[in-house]
Amino acid sequence: MKPVKPTALRRGDVIGVISPSSPPSTPDRIEKGAEYLERLGYRVKFGKHVRAVRGYLAGTDQQRATDMNEMFADKEVRAIIAVRGGYGTPRLLPLINYQLVKRNPKIFVGYSDLTALQLALYKNTGLVSFSGPMVGVEMFKGIDPFTEEHFWKMITSTKKMGGVRNPDSRHLKAIGKGKATGLLIGGNLSLITSIAGTPYLPSFKNSILFFEEIEEECYRFDRMMNQMALAGIFRDTKGIIVGELTDIKPHDASKPHLTVDEIIADHLSLLSKPILTGLVYGHVARKLTMPIGIRATVEAGHCSLSFDEAAVVT
Repeated sequence: MKPVKPTALRRGDVIGVISPSSPPSTPDRIEKGAEYLERLGYRVKFGKHVRAVRGYLAGTDQQRATDMNEMFADKEVRAIIAVRGGYGTPRLLPLINYQLVKRNPKIFVGYSDLTALQLALYKNTGLVSFSGPMVGVEMFKGIDPFTEEHFWKMITSTKKMGGVRNPDSRHLKAIGKGKATGLLIGGNLSLITSIAGTPYLPSFKNSILFFEEIEEECYRFDRMMNQMALAGIFRDTKGIIVGELTDIKPHDASKPHLTVDEIIADHLSLLSKPILTGLVYGHVARKLTMPIGIRATVEAGHCSLSFDEAAVVT
């Protein structure tokens, strides 16, 4: 699928807010996040069911899918940002109107559980989307300045970013050798594996895979990494970038286990391609926004990552 870039956001534009996954822990997160966007000069439009709750889901599957489809159909809305992740987007994949999305490409933002939607959109429409901060998570409580600057630059600037640097002078580390250029594809590891073998996972051939994960026991993380290897995803990529692996640890550290570093080495160290670890992206407050579907280059020798084109157009 050829990547399709959305139009850059400008002050005064309308941002749609939807809840395609789980509901926020407190309803005020939606309003406070919206107030942040309005202070920056944007207008906010809520999905009809943005405050719906059904158990651990933010409404029924049909309600959540309807809000998403309607936001893409709404000519006034220029960007769509999710309230939060959690669980639920894989249930929506058969309900999304992909032809509608393809006719109306827009900025679409979220991370974690939003990965399934973003990859399905890329597979079926080519839409470039953004694995970045959400209304009811980072935006409601005072977004980190580094996170804020990088995010808004990604969705408002039509200039190529070039070299990408971690915050706080944190260095990337290399596994393997070489340099590779490909399309950035990735997100949360558990969501990638959850749609493997379905019509909604894009091909990883000629891609630069990036992934992050949170709160998994080591053996579960190992199982997901093994699934990626068995599915041929690691083999198909031209390069790999490992983001934050937050709270990946054994339930009982006194019992025999493999460490995260050992699991990474077991599955990636023998691959003949550039692999970088230590990308500050994922379930942390201070982080990079990752665009899905643009050309990027990884170089092991210099431990570097660059975005080789803008993610939005004029």
